[in-house]
Amino acid sequence: MITIKGTETGESLLAYARGYSEDVDVIREREYPLLKDTTYLDHAGTTLYAKSLIESFSRDLTSNLYGNPHSMSAPSQLSTQRVDDIRLRALRFFNADPDEFDLVFVANATAGIKLVAESLREASPRGFWYGYHVDAHTSLVGARELAGLGNRCFATDEEVERWISDLHNEPQGQGPRLFACPAQSNMNGRRFPLEWCRKIRGAAENTYSLLDVASLVSTSPLDLSDASAAPDFAVLSFYKIFGFPDLGALIVRKSAGHVFDKRRFFGGGTVDMVLTQGTQWHAKKQSTIHDRLEDGTLPFHSIIALESAFDTHERLFGSMDNVSSHTRFLAKQLYDRMTALRHHNGEKVCHVYMGSRSDYNDPATQGPIFAFNLRSSQGAWIGKSEVEKLASVKNIQIRSGTLCNPGGTAASLGRTAEDMLRNFEQGMRCGDDHDIMDGLPTGILRASLGAMSNMDDIHAFMAFIEEFYVEKSPNMCALVPPMETNLQQPGFYVESLSVYPIKSCGAFKVPDGKRWEIKPEGLAWDREWCLVHQGTGAALNQKRYPRMALIMPFIDLSRGVLHITCGGISSPAQKSLEIPLGRENLRAITSSFCQTSSKSSTVCGDQVSLQAYTSPAVSAFFSDFLGVPCTLARFPPQSSTRLAEPKRTFAGRRSPLKSTMPGSFPQDQDTSPPEAMIESQRSPLLLSNESPILLISRSSVNRLNETIKASSPNSNGNGNCRNKAVAADVFRANIVVAENLSQLARAERPYIEDRWESLRIGSRNLRFDVLGSCQRCQMVCVNQLTGVRGEEPYSTLAKTRKSGNKIFFGRYLSVFEDVESWDRGCDETDTPTPPVLKTVMVGDVVTPSYGLGLGLGHGHGHD
Repeated sequence: MITIKGTETGESLLAYARGYSEDVDVIREREYPLLKDTTYLDHAGTTLYAKSLIESFSRDLTSNLYGNPHSMSAPSQLSTQRVDDIRLRALRFFNADPDEFDLVFVANATAGIKLVAESLREASPRGFWYGYHVDAHTSLVGARELAGLGNRCFATDEEVERWISDLHNEPQGQGPRLFACPAQSNMNGRRFPLEWCRKIRGAAENTYSLLDVASLVSTSPLDLSDASAAPDFAVLSFYKIFGFPDLGALIVRKSAGHVFDKRRFFGGGTVDMVLTQGTQWHAKKQSTIHDRLEDGTLPFHSIIALESAFDTHERLFGSMDNVSSHTRFLAKQLYDRMTALRHHNGEKVCHVYMGSRSDYNDPATQGPIFAFNLRSSQGAWIGKSEVEKLASVKNIQIRSGTLCNPGGTAASLGRTAEDMLRNFEQGMRCGDDHDIMDGLPTGILRASLGAMSNMDDIHAFMAFIEEFYVEKSPNMCALVPPMETNLQQPGFYVESLSVYPIKSCGAFKVPDGKRWEIKPEGLAWDREWCLVHQGTGAALNQKRYPRMALIMPFIDLSRGVLHITCGGISSPAQKSLEIPLGRENLRAITSSFCQTSSKSSTVCGDQVSLQAYTSPAVSAFFSDFLGVPCTLARFPPQSSTRLAEPKRTFAGRRSPLKSTMPGSFPQDQDTSPPEAMIESQRSPLLLSNESPILLISRSSVNRLNETIKASSPNSNGNGNCRNKAVAADVFRANIVVAENLSQLARAERPYIEDRWESLRIGSRNLRFDVLGSCQRCQMVCVNQLTGVRGEEPYSTLAKTRKSGNKIFFGRYLSVFEDVESWDRGCDETDTPTPPVLKTVMVGDVVTPSYGLGLGLGHGHGHD
């Protein structure tokens, strides 16, 4: 009997890795080295390929010469032979008799669905009728758009059963009908009655069944040995089973192959003759179904790789029956632990979505997939995006959203079509972080198991939920400390000032003793540039490219240039680049080195107009360092700024104040009326996320680090967890304030800034309004000195600084502008006087004003 760490032994354990060549932990260590320190629970998206599979395929390619199959050369004939043999092996893998079935290689399951639907559309003058189950994958739903005779979504199994029983009463001769459903829901793993295919075939003529088996075959055998009970068409993706190659298949019952007879398109390889001049005529191949449908050159290298995949899978796991038993055992373990998890008051932590007749002990009704959401002890839903992001920080890979199963997700969440449309109008999009709307979740979390999953995956996932989402006592950690009673002495000063000229890149530290201008858009030169992907036009950020932290800008005002270096300070390969700061020298801007072109880019969800540097030298400088095709872009002159919350949008507001210091946004001489400013009540932005300025407190950083070190599992009280502490730089603040402890008779006051509603800085009492608290994401885990991502401080913030479904640290500011500041004034000769320059400097005294509540913002940090 195989023993499992941390699990009771018993008869059921015989299912764990039964039939595998070795203990699953041994297989993982040798064959899946990338799983080291990672908990992978997204096998429903794709399972993982074995190391020996890639090595076997590599040996095959380097030992044989394969040519294009559409030739008679020896290399081409070798390719043809291998493709024919592997096609047969694939059919036998599903117990499909080659006399009854044919297999068509396609790109993926979606391509197979599209091929069937397009062929049926052309099978009769009016097309076809289409019915599909509500739990269908998005690709099955999409086929309804081709159904000229109408379509129907079946909301329940009972509706399907009634429709099948009434099929004999349906009028005949109107055109073919197609019913499609998944064999297993890709959302929650629920398995569907496979006898529907037999019943449909016996109920009516010219009615066909399409079965999406992609989710099922990832962990379960598909037995097509009984052709009379099999679907007419079955689609799948092989990477769901083996991890590689990226290849799909359409399995066709030969008796249903005639539906492809009137398919009009043809490509190379599917015709015996084509006439192009004079008479337009062609003769399609008639030998096999796949000969007629596999247009163009097959992905023959991928098909050849499939043989290595079959061999490797069989050698490691024995059979799909073994995989099914193994994953079913793990799924039951996980289900029991998830449903048993309780808060201190007995409320459930995990809300698992599953079919009414699903049973994780019964492979006929349930596969190893979990669709769930988490709830607080008070029953409040916890946002899916927050859970997925925090799981990623802890190296746990799950998926969230509607999971390409719109009908099943909406039905599970109790959302109607009207609800979904309303949410869409309010801004919700696939993949965004609109987690809770109208008091209900907008999506679902999914964890899924695969052949190489083990008990350690279960333990790690449950430990994660227990650590971050189980409320063990009613005493919740407050975001804000108790209100201080003695606040006469402010005790705060500006410890450091940072400008981030290039969005998401390194900081330029304002030197001590240097006064720095503050504009409505923020600190001068802050986020005036960004890096944009040359293909998509989207602005790059550290969340995806953490090495951006090592791109270090230096603002050299004396020379009028932005000096940029790439790489660590001591790196021998460090390179540098200089970009002119000024815009007045148009030749410099349009020279061969700094030539620009206007283009649209996506920045924080907004479409903004930027000027991209088209010089190959500029793009190569950044592209070579980051390993991604990108170039530098700049916010253009004489254009509208973006505005901060409540809604990120364009506006025509421009400051009338002419600056004496070159800054982040070029000013003009237009004098907008004060009413325009008062009406907007929003702060102008350049390329910052949600606010012109971000402030953090040194005392709060210190307290956070104390919490990190105290909660570290390796902490022994001797300071050995110092490497877990984080620098204030990870929060990418513009202003760091510290407390002058010599003025205080007590210790630091961490998080007291959460109660600030405004503050004044410096001898001129420059006023700043607090817009709210800064919502944090995983980007704070990027070490700004090394560009390496870790777990902290996001993990600790998630436990100590969470309000509702968001995590907060730091405060958003905007410089206060009253109506009078828009009046330049005049001297005795009626000559306009210049406005007073607004500046701050390291060491300036900070005097806060306190409010009674905690204002929470909606941003995602300052990148």
